[in-house]
Amino acid sequence: MTGMEKITSQILEEAKTSAAMKLETAQKQADDILAKAREECAAMEAEAAEKNAVLKENYAGRIKSSAEQQRRTAILRAKQEMISEVIAQAYVTLRQLDTEGYFRTMERILKTYVLAETGEIYFSAEDLSRMPSDFEEKIIAAAAEKGGSLVLSKEPKAIEDGFILVYGGIEENCTLKALLDAKKDELQDKVNEILFL
Repeated sequence: MTGMEKITSQILEEAKTSAAMKLETAQKQADDILAKAREECAAMEAEAAEKNAVLKENYAGRIKSSAEQQRRTAILRAKQEMISEVIAQAYVTLRQLDTEGYFRTMERILKTYVLAETGEIYFSAEDLSRMPSDFEEKIIAAAAEKGGSLVLSKEPKAIEDGFILVYGGIEENCTLKALLDAKKDELQDKVNEILFL
């Protein structure tokens, strides 16, 4: 081999060695990049899975919360309907009392609402016609107990039940419907306690 061939052969040998080293380094870098990319990809998949699990849990929680809210709303509505029915039934029961029971109830209501003033009391035509003979005396006695006086008007008022008290031109509506409406919140609370507590 000539000197030139030796040099050329040596250069080629060095080039091959250098190329092999560069290829090996490049392959190692590629493997490192690929491994790092796999790690990052696995980390991203794990993070995505974790976020997805949190989202699923949050969504499930919202659905459960919404369902619970709807359940509570339905129960509350049902309770309110039951309470309203009980109050409505109480009104019907009071209206359907026999004459003696009805006027006993009217006397209790009168003792609650009568004032220590001079006034008049009005009933419906139906109540005036079925009023017990001693009821006018009970009206006078109830007013006197409070330090006032009441006169039973023989002129009927256009009401279904109960009575109207009139003091100095101011009317106090003591019909059963008006009294139940005025005490609605209190009655609802009491019925709620009886039925649901």
